[in-house]
Amino acid sequence: MENKRLVIVGTAHVSPKSIRDVEETIEKEMPEAVAIELDRRRFHALTRDELQDIPILDVIRKGETHLLIFQLLLSYFQKRIGDTYGVKPGEEMIAAVRKAKEINVDVILIDRDIGITLKRFWASLSLFEKLKLVGHLIMDFIRKEEVEIDEVLEEDVLELLVKEFRDIAPSAARVLIDERDAYMASNLIKSLNKYDKLVAVVGAGHKKGIERYLMNPESIPDTRKLEEIKKSRINLFKLFGYTVFGIIILIFSMLFMTLNSELIIRAFIYWFLINGILSAIGAAIARGHPFSIAAAFFFAWFTSLNPAIAAGWVSGAVEAWVRKPTASDLRKISRAESLGEVFSNKFFRVLLVAALTNVGSMIGTFMGAYYVLQITGIDIVGTLKEGFANVINTIFGIF
Repeated sequence: MENKRLVIVGTAHVSPKSIRDVEETIEKEMPEAVAIELDRRRFHALTRDELQDIPILDVIRKGETHLLIFQLLLSYFQKRIGDTYGVKPGEEMIAAVRKAKEINVDVILIDRDIGITLKRFWASLSLFEKLKLVGHLIMDFIRKEEVEIDEVLEEDVLELLVKEFRDIAPSAARVLIDERDAYMASNLIKSLNKYDKLVAVVGAGHKKGIERYLMNPESIPDTRKLEEIKKSRINLFKLFGYTVFGIIILIFSMLFMTLNSELIIRAFIYWFLINGILSAIGAAIARGHPFSIAAAFFFAWFTSLNPAIAAGWVSGAVEAWVRKPTASDLRKISRAESLGEVFSNKFFRVLLVAALTNVGSMIGTFMGAYYVLQITGIDIVGTLKEGFANVINTIFGIF
């Protein structure tokens, strides 16, 4: 654009030098506005003293516990790096905002909403990639490996994780880096229509990508599409749940037809115990309250039959009722000094209880269905084939 000037400062997210670079560049350029690599939620989290409470039961009900757990672990990881180098995570962004206020210019938030980014990121991973990523993150905490500041200069925390998994999760790199580069470049172009001179403060790992899009603006995709959260037309977990529900109902219907009460009771006991024990083990691994573990045990048999209700909803709700986590507990997660402190946090524990109860329940559903079929001796595949054949014959018989 003619008569327009844009200066992009690539920063490390936990580097003292980056803070000086940001301040000096803004003082030297005296821009009309300062653009920063933040969305509204992260901006408020960095600049507000008050921390907004998160409705934890809504998170559990929506099935988003894994996303929030992942986000909180990343926050802790970044805080640990910052402690190593004596810098608060995001301090360079705060410095940019502070300088913008000093020279009385506008602050522009150019990054995509963190919730959308994480949801698109999570949706882009296969189940194996999700397990690998979370496992690697936890092992990093346990080993307490040192992170080189040179690495952080090139990538932010999410990008460092993607670098570890680039070979097995190329789609994750696209969501976390390429899409955000395009999104921020688009917002910078829009801002240059209003301002003649801008300073943009972004992570060093984004600088080249943003510049590449600015040189070729026609390659920038529609940002509305970058904000879409694609939902599968078929929810595999619900489909699985309804399938199991149908099979179990079929099994017990066939048992009732035989009038074999002993076999019916035996099958139910197996279903109850397998689902209950494995769900309770999940809650116990998360160090849930005894009431939460008991709730997981007694309700799992029913929730496994009902795709609309997850066992983790029940145990998580009980854990929240007992622990009563607050916004203060949420704040303590980012200030934790160790992984043990994170796992002991009341807010985090509620999420973990819900998540691990669901894992136990899912395993229990598989095992429970298998053992019920074994002890009843019902050939479910043969029964379904026979039923399907009868339906086809009936249809053809009508015509």
